[in-house]
Amino acid sequence: MTSAKKLGPLQQIADVILDQRLLALRAANAARQDTERKIASLEVPGCWDACSLQSSAKAEMLYQSWADTRRKDLNLHLAKQTVAKIEAEDAARLAFSRHTALSKLSLQKRTQR
Repeated sequence: MTSAKKLGPLQQIADVILDQRLLALRAANAARQDTERKIASLEVPGCWDACSLQSSAKAEMLYQSWADTRRKDLNLHLAKQTVAKIEAEDAARLAFSRHTALSKLSLQKRTQR
């Protein structure tokens, strides 16, 4: 088997790995964006006008207390997702590099014939 024929299956494997890594990167980005949306939705103030001033103030205070706890949990989750995204980016870069190197080798072998 010539070296050009050996590169064909390797190129196919590199294609599949690159697709997988890019899909993982998209999923990591989507998860982060979802968490960021959840954090942003906590900033929307509630409408407490339907009840008395005292009840409104108490409801606002209780909501803010709950939102602060929820925001803390979401920020921790977002930090973990950021690490996962960075790792996915690194894996995608490596897969892209391998894919590109194999593509160039295949092209070089074809032009040498």
